Amino acid sequence: MSKQSQPSTTRLNPPVFNRIVVIGLGLIGSSLALAAREKGLAKQVVGISRRDSTLELALSLGIIDRAEPSLEAIAPELGAGDLVVIGVPTLTVPAVLKDCHRLLSSDVTLTDVASVKGSVISAAIDIYGSMPSQLVPGHPIAGSEKSGVTAATADLFADHRVILTPEVTTGTSHIKGVSDLWSGVGAIVTNMDSQEHDEILAATSHLPHFLAYSLVDTLAAMGDNREIFRYAAGGFRDFTRIAASDPVMWRDIALANKDAILVILDQVMDNFKEMRKAIEGGDQDYLMDVFTRARDARNHFGKLLDSKALNSPMTEKTINYVVAPGGNAQGDIRVPGDKSMSHRSIMLGSLADGLTEVTGFLEGEDSLATLQAFRDMGVIIEGPEQGRVAIHGVGLHGLKAPTKPLYLGNSGTSIRLLSGLLAGQSFDTELTGDSSLSGRPMGRVANPLAEMGAVIETAPGGTPPLKIKGGQTLKPINYVMPIASAQVKSCVLLAGLYTEGQTSVVEPAPTRDHTERMLRGFGYPVTTDGDKASLSGGGSLTATRIDVPADISSAAFFMVAAAIVPGSDITLRHVGVNPTRIGVINILRQMGTNIELSNEIEVGGEPVADIRVRYAPLQGINIPEDQVPLAIDEFPVLFVAAACAEGITVLTGAEELRVKESDRIQSMADGLVTLGVDAQSTPDGIRIVGGGSSHASGTLGSGTVHSHDDHRIAMAFAIAGLRASGEILVEDCNNVATSFPDFVGLAQKVGLSISLKSA
Repeated sequence: MSKQSQPSTTRLNPPVFNRIVVIGLGLIGSSLALAAREKGLAKQVVGISRRDSTLELALSLGIIDRAEPSLEAIAPELGAGDLVVIGVPTLTVPAVLKDCHRLLSSDVTLTDVASVKGSVISAAIDIYGSMPSQLVPGHPIAGSEKSGVTAATADLFADHRVILTPEVTTGTSHIKGVSDLWSGVGAIVTNMDSQEHDEILAATSHLPHFLAYSLVDTLAAMGDNREIFRYAAGGFRDFTRIAASDPVMWRDIALANKDAILVILDQVMDNFKEMRKAIEGGDQDYLMDVFTRARDARNHFGKLLDSKALNSPMTEKTINYVVAPGGNAQGDIRVPGDKSMSHRSIMLGSLADGLTEVTGFLEGEDSLATLQAFRDMGVIIEGPEQGRVAIHGVGLHGLKAPTKPLYLGNSGTSIRLLSGLLAGQSFDTELTGDSSLSGRPMGRVANPLAEMGAVIETAPGGTPPLKIKGGQTLKPINYVMPIASAQVKSCVLLAGLYTEGQTSVVEPAPTRDHTERMLRGFGYPVTTDGDKASLSGGGSLTATRIDVPADISSAAFFMVAAAIVPGSDITLRHVGVNPTRIGVINILRQMGTNIELSNEIEVGGEPVADIRVRYAPLQGINIPEDQVPLAIDEFPVLFVAAACAEGITVLTGAEELRVKESDRIQSMADGLVTLGVDAQSTPDGIRIVGGGSSHASGTLGSGTVHSHDDHRIAMAFAIAGLRASGEILVEDCNNVATSFPDFVGLAQKVGLSISLKSA
């Protein structure tokens, strides 16, 4: 017989479902019921449990609206718009699915909360004959060592992940309903393949629990265990806390996901055997390598977790910028380290003999992706810690085969330069990245590498992933680049390290020469003769110290901020002013900006200076084509300067901009048009009619612009807010973290009115 409580008076959202029926009122089921009831996500929340005492508690605590002893008691009332949540232990799920198959129509949405998805899907197929379209398998990654209905908390899922593993036959309306429910209780919802889910959770959740259970059980069986536990330190308590979890749940997980668990358990046991051997034999080097590699990998992933920037197939909340019109442009700041040099410091430091120390390293996602790739190939890298990195180089031939594809996130520099390095290795590698990187052309590096004898397989269309066959004998070439590109030049030169003879690259226009300069800094001879750079293979790199200056590409945003706002005055400290990178300075000066360089010094072969930028009225110009490769990454924000100038600015010879993180020509043209600017894209550039610079705001309009997942587009339109007549909403700004982790903080410091908004 059913029991009901007083209806909830808190209805914060429109209902997602008519009824939510939760079968199994453990911690997860009861917390979901409580959160759904408090937030008004269903007209009625029904709880089902075998125990009358559990139902009575759930009613008295306000967790459910109505209690039923079985699904059979309420099944005749359920139909379209209703949801059944299976919250029972993993091995009990098949029995509940049999009841659902027998009692419920196909209109009722089904989901579960089990930690193993493969067994749930297999059971559903066995019971239904095929995967039912109404079933949306799910797993909330949330919990506590506490269990049962009395541990329920409505905020258990807030800012925690919920992974859904629908099959191709799962109905879209059912997926949407379940996704909306979890979002409604504050969770971050992700879709994932069920097999991938089970493998990842085996390593990150299941195995740690089993290790904790095993350790506590071992110590509990020892003599004087009271003394052992009395003197246990914080590390022991933190690690073994999870051994207080529900034994039934973890027994079921162990059996349901045994294949994936056994694979990772065997790997850990093999590592334990090696560690035992090292301890017994006094192998200090092995122990130091393992402990250092593990510590720094943990710190690396910790920073990614803290910044919500995980390199994984999971999706995050979208970050948008809200930029209020007007603001100031004054301050004395230092922007993060140069990204190009940060990449190269890790690569060359790893291939050098000895310890390379780096300061000023950019701790952005792109640079960290390069760092992690070399850790995955056996290089011990300490840090980064406040821009400091120590790289224990393994020599040109000391890299080890990675155990998995190297994930390079959004970094085009990483994948193109690594292609050259890895073409000469003895082992196979696969390079992958995020959706943006996976759409970028790689033929520009694959073709010259093939001429050298490399074997590289791309996806259809010449895009990542790249599969590089090891063990090839590379031959030197004299490569004449069809398009100026520092990445292609560097790729070929780095592959040339592994040839016998001289490799040369001839570029049609000057590009950044950080690779050549840094190779010389590591003691490797590189010659330049006009437009040709050459090196001979077979040498070696000697470890050195590298001081990475501030990135002129990041400084460019604040240079333009000062250039477009009357009364502005911004000083940027210790900025790299490599002659192959100062196109932004040259172009802004030609447009009329007041720019002064001071404290000019050379650090590690790289020129560095303080840059002071003050406002002066801007004039539109025809941008000289010889400046294009010197400002290739700075054009998005230079287009904003052009929109605020008097007259017309024309860019030609910039086809390269169409194959960056986005088609930067079209992306900027579309956004500027949204803001009321006459901007016309051309095949190799853009024509912008400026609105004049006679006053601080109002030159540009307002509206919503899209970054197209491109960090430089996002930051450029944030700067545009200084001259806007109304609010600018910049969508999809997550990737700003790839190159400029604290852009918003520094922008606010110099006077921009910018804030973050999650979507």
